Amino acid sequence: MKNKLESTLVGVAGEYLVAGELSLRGYIASITLRNSRGIDIIASNPDGSKSISIQVKTNSNGGSKWILNQKSETFYSDNHYYILVALKALGERSKYYIVPSKVVAKYVSTTHSEWLKGKKSDGSARKDSAVRNFKDPNEKYLEAWDLISI
Repeated sequence: MKNKLESTLVGVAGEYLVAGELSLRGYIASITLRNSRGIDIIASNPDGSKSISIQVKTNSNGGSKWILNQKSETFYSDNHYYILVALKALGERSKYYIVPSKVVAKYVSTTHSEWLKGKKSDGSARKDSAVRNFKDPNEKYLEAWDLISI
């Protein structure tokens, strides 16, 4: 398991990679301060007339699964997106999954409810936790930059 510093650095790397990708696509992207809960990047069109907020989640295994928290079930709007980064090896391009926050909220709420209905390996009931997971096994949101509407 990664230590806290390694996890923080992976997260910071993801934020800067996303800001770079947004800039390459012609958007103005500003990384927020670390105390901006739920919002890592504010992005706008070049004239500043439209903007969105972005939560970045990064994994370092290159897969299509990310760990989120309970807040992701209720923190959503038409102008809030998740950009999920799957880091690859140095020198390889990372993968980006662009997902509207309403899609994430519905997915994590539904899958967590289903998980809670299951049983532990010993047959006892599962206990609730704040951990949520988002998966995109069919890569529906892979490189879906066109979903960003600014």
